[in-house]
Amino acid sequence: MHCRRCGNPLEKPGDYCLTCNTANCDAVVAVFAADRATLTFLDEEDVLGETTVTTVPESDDETKVVQLRNFAGLVADEIRRKRPETVYAAGERAPLRETRAQLHHEFYRVSDDDPVQRVLDTRGERTLEVVDIPPAEKLGGSHSTLIGGRRGRRAIGVVAGHPHVKKVIPGPIDAGGTGSRTGLRAKVTRADDNGNVRLLLRDGSSVQENRIVTTAMNRETGERVRDDLNEALREDGLQDE
Repeated sequence: MHCRRCGNPLEKPGDYCLTCNTANCDAVVAVFAADRATLTFLDEEDVLGETTVTTVPESDDETKVVQLRNFAGLVADEIRRKRPETVYAAGERAPLRETRAQLHHEFYRVSDDDPVQRVLDTRGERTLEVVDIPPAEKLGGSHSTLIGGRRGRRAIGVVAGHPHVKKVIPGPIDAGGTGSRTGLRAKVTRADDNGNVRLLLRDGSSVQENRIVTTAMNRETGERVRDDLNEALREDGLQDE
């Protein structure tokens, strides 16, 4: 493959051209398994190529940490070669999380069911607006008390930190439930017609429904934000597996 701007040959399809400083790939789809990651490189709706990074999973806890870090590092290096605008990811959570931690790109979770096609199907849709303000500035409304103590505040912080969340409005606390489980659980509900969702916090018999205003423009795009938020809550240990 050659650079789209200067025509110089690229070592791998979709590589960033260091000769004329031009990006030739605008998105990477990374699908993780325990022993491999398959990376597909996209330019708008065109598939430029694919590469696979492999590893040998370790069972020992100490060596497993090193193996996972090194595996994610190799995947991250392949993505950095492209300098994409966005990374989409699916599959195993542990290598996915570690790779995201080593990168500074926009990173979105997509369905494990044919993730490359899923991304291609949505490439023509209008991009959601990114809200670039600190999470604390997204909190509003007349209710300031949150259930669940530190974990409740952490759940709100995870949601407020999402780039497609405009505002988080805590709701009143209903302490009249019959739940007997201890420990806070958090779940984002289905999107409404305007793309907004609600964050349900449950702690024992107490329930709090918090309104989440997103940049989604309809139910379908709101559902994508919802999936992303629930995945972030799961990764932070705030949802049941």
